Amino acid sequence: MKISISGLDIEPGKVKHEDPRLSQLVDKVQPKKVSPYYVEIMEDEFVQADAIAVAEDKLLDLLIHDMEKCETWLQRNPESADRELIGKCLEWLEQEKPLSQYPLDDTQKETLRSFGLASLKPIIVITGEPDIQDIIGRAFQGTQTIFFYTAGPKEVHAWDVKENDTLLTCAGKIHTDLARGFIKGDVVSFDDFMACHNFNDCKKQGLVRVGDKEDTISSGDILEIRFNV
Repeated sequence: MKISISGLDIEPGKVKHEDPRLSQLVDKVQPKKVSPYYVEIMEDEFVQADAIAVAEDKLLDLLIHDMEKCETWLQRNPESADRELIGKCLEWLEQEKPLSQYPLDDTQKETLRSFGLASLKPIIVITGEPDIQDIIGRAFQGTQTIFFYTAGPKEVHAWDVKENDTLLTCAGKIHTDLARGFIKGDVVSFDDFMACHNFNDCKKQGLVRVGDKEDTISSGDILEIRFNV
């Protein structure tokens, strides 16, 4: 994930997500390798960002940038079918509210993506001293990002996906071969895994759910993929 910052005293670069569940898995499994999740912090790079964290006194600057884009587009496209949508977006922005808070359906969001409006992305408004881990957590919420894990003696790894992503998508996150040769996914909840000795113990106790390609993952699930390439 990439988070752009504006008006915040935070050093750009890679920042490790402090993940309590990952730490608990590491303590339990004692793997040879640990692969936490890192977020990339950028400064005033809105186009490439997944989410934007902005100081409260800099929010209007961000919104004005979007207002100017809407105004320019309206002047240049007097006959477009999208004029009503862009006009409503401009009215919303003039209330000093980001477009991420405006009720848009999927078709409208798709239309607006081509306009390069920064405030369509999740906007995290910061008052007071910024806490980078709090910003990261709020960015995950705004982008509907969740984590599943692979956990064994060789490695414990945190993987990011979107809410309601499929097991096939998760398999592809781990390795393209796992998605290409996907057979089944064995899934156990974080709490059940922590209550058992290991993954095989979860299976013996009937705590493992066997899922197909289109079944979905839940936040914190531990996953093993059955595949054949």
